[in-house]
Amino acid sequence: MKIILFEPQIPQNTGNIVRTCSITGLGLILVRPLGFQVSDRSLKRAGLDYWDEVNIEYTDDLEFFLEESDCPFYFFSTKATRPYSDITYTDQDLLIFGSESSGLPQGIHERWPDRFFTIPMRSDRRSLNLSNSAAVVSYEALRQQSFLPLLSPKDA
Repeated sequence: MKIILFEPQIPQNTGNIVRTCSITGLGLILVRPLGFQVSDRSLKRAGLDYWDEVNIEYTDDLEFFLEESDCPFYFFSTKATRPYSDITYTDQDLLIFGSESSGLPQGIHERWPDRFFTIPMRSDRRSLNLSNSAAVVSYEALRQQSFLPLLSPKDA
């Protein structure tokens, strides 16, 4: 499984997600442009001990990347109505989150409307933080797989 961040803006969120990826074994794909430099001190501080432990890839074109991928993929958005827990996750899934300031582009919503899911929350509040959202969805995906991706080969 991999987390994809579409044009992330806040380095601390990305650093926290790097840490989540490190402890879960998930990969991370960052879609440019980024709102920070990957050498940014605050990014490194948030994920310093973990940055080198995570398989981090970069892409400039999310749609092209998804077209070329054979992996199932899902988008997570406050604009969706179906809960993230409705997905039957696999260890090949791509979990895609929009930028903190603008979410995912309307064209993606229009192209793949059946692949959008949400984390239920109160409508009279601000949305859940990006790094928390990525953790919630990642752990639901891992839970559905009985946390097998977390086991080392000798524990399986």
